[in-house]
Amino acid sequence: MDRKMANRKLIRLSQLKTKLATENLEEIDWVTFGVIVKKITPQSANNGRTFSIWRLNDLRDLNQCVSLFLFGDVHKEHWKTDQGTV
Repeated sequence: MDRKMANRKLIRLSQLKTKLATENLEEIDWVTFGVIVKKITPQSANNGRTFSIWRLNDLRDLNQCVSLFLFGDVHKEHWKTDQGTV
């Protein structure tokens, strides 16, 4: 993990909104980690394609969640991922 994180900045999901407002994150190499705390049943878009929505949290503040929308190949590959997965 140390090797993968070398020269990268960790931003907690619960800090993401604040960091996006105060820092130019496009200029740095950053990562975040989250736990899937809720999965919504796959939905169909207006164009007929299926997508998933996951609610992610860093377990620091359970009221601060990020919604992640999965489309296309990402949805096809990962929609069965279990709730609770990091």
